[in-house]
Amino acid sequence: MRRRIIDWLDHRTGIETAVRNFLFEEIPASSGWHQVFGSVAVFLFLVQAFTGILLAFNYAPTPGEAYNSVKYIVSELTGGRMIRGLHHWGASLMIVVVVLHMAQVFLYGAYKKPREATWMAGVALLLLTLAYGLTGYLLPWDNRAYWGTVVATQIAGKVPVLGPYLQRLLGDGAASVGVVTFARFYALHVLLLPPATTFLIALHIYLVRKHGVMPLPGDEAPKKKFYPEQVFRDTIAIFFTFAVLFTLAVSARVPLDRLADPTDTSYIPRPDWYFLFLFQLLKFFEGPLEVVGSVVLPGLAVLALILAPFLDRGVVRRVRERTLALGVLALAAIGWGGLTAAAVVTTPKTSEVDVTVSAGADDWQQLSPEELAGVGYYRKENCAACHAGGKVGPDLTRGIRKSAAWMIEHFKRPQQMMPGSSMPPLQLSDPQLNALAAFLLKLNQRTAGVLESAPQFAVEGAMLYQGQKCGVCHQVNGIGVKLGPPLNGVGQRRTRDWIEEHFRDPQKLSPGSVMPPYRFNSRDMDRITSYLLGLPPR
Repeated sequence: MRRRIIDWLDHRTGIETAVRNFLFEEIPASSGWHQVFGSVAVFLFLVQAFTGILLAFNYAPTPGEAYNSVKYIVSELTGGRMIRGLHHWGASLMIVVVVLHMAQVFLYGAYKKPREATWMAGVALLLLTLAYGLTGYLLPWDNRAYWGTVVATQIAGKVPVLGPYLQRLLGDGAASVGVVTFARFYALHVLLLPPATTFLIALHIYLVRKHGVMPLPGDEAPKKKFYPEQVFRDTIAIFFTFAVLFTLAVSARVPLDRLADPTDTSYIPRPDWYFLFLFQLLKFFEGPLEVVGSVVLPGLAVLALILAPFLDRGVVRRVRERTLALGVLALAAIGWGGLTAAAVVTTPKTSEVDVTVSAGADDWQQLSPEELAGVGYYRKENCAACHAGGKVGPDLTRGIRKSAAWMIEHFKRPQQMMPGSSMPPLQLSDPQLNALAAFLLKLNQRTAGVLESAPQFAVEGAMLYQGQKCGVCHQVNGIGVKLGPPLNGVGQRRTRDWIEEHFRDPQKLSPGSVMPPYRFNSRDMDRITSYLLGLPPR
């Protein structure tokens, strides 16, 4: 019965014959461990596709909401941290394996006639693999991803003649990265690159099967079957690769920085490790010569890879005799590794924030709107100039033993409350002074980090929230009145466009609402909407 079913399937589909032809294809007797990289690369692509699909089930592909959905995936979704870890580290491993595979093929001269098309398909797959890293980098929509993508789009804009068109294609032609850029990077990463990669992998495998695995010189006659020896080696290599990937996903946390803040111009952008060499290379070319490091040299390198089969038309020789190929490969490895190491060493120390770590009271998202607005007034009045570390006035992070009423009086009349004080009176309204006092009452050494970590858009959004007295109807983090719906987690329920339209015309989207329309300018609308989208669910 089993044989009849298999024969029926084979007669209708040819699947058994195809599997047999695949497994029992003849390969050179010299084939061994150095030819496992292709199978490992295909395996890693399948891992990326599978984990990408799992992430897409819980991912919201719009700015702001994307950030909240990633945070939800790693914080609340069962196995979410593991899925994201596999996807993140799988991307890095895939680049490593593809580069090793290209290096092995180059070293053995397996790009020579009649395998030129096979090699060029491999170069295209390498470029697609790097394109995955570039387009996927933006999708978490955190500060690290945002500013790294700003640098990438600015580099694209420096391409001679095509620069302005490329920048318009990647966004709106402006120096910032916005909704258009996000949508196009997402479309490339999810809709265009996977089918292109699938097609090229199929073409690459077909060409490898058509022309066969290149034998070593003197090994043209002896043959062996792909199954079982080479299949066993490929399986062991895949198992080892997955063990490394699983270990990384479990032990190495993938950070998620704070929500993208276009106003945070002090942030020092850094690309992912596989683009650090290019980032470092740009330091050697400044001003008009920047295009040389960003476009000309990388373009020449890619062109040299594509033309390698046509530049090296000599007979195939043993690896130890290919001194020029060994030299080129060693020079490329030293250049890439040296530039990457230099970029790592010269990266300035920054206080990075990982919001996937369980946040306590020092996280800006846990503050009430009034307390977060107090952070804004603390910054606005430059209180840190005198109080950070006790430079002139007392160190406020050690805790304040005064009441809110005393502090407000001190803000208004510092000389009367503390004779001899050099502090000038604060020119703030009573509600603003209340907000500053509320934050200072919460400030201590454990919560002091919020002074640096709170993004400016959120601080300004909270100041607007307080200024418009939104707490009279809404609650944030349990503070406020329940007349309207609580606003925690609103980013998971509503889109940015919906929230902005609701501010402009509440009656249109919520008939019977007592909320008045708000005529915010574009900057204020962006700030308060971004703040609301960044509120965590409760």
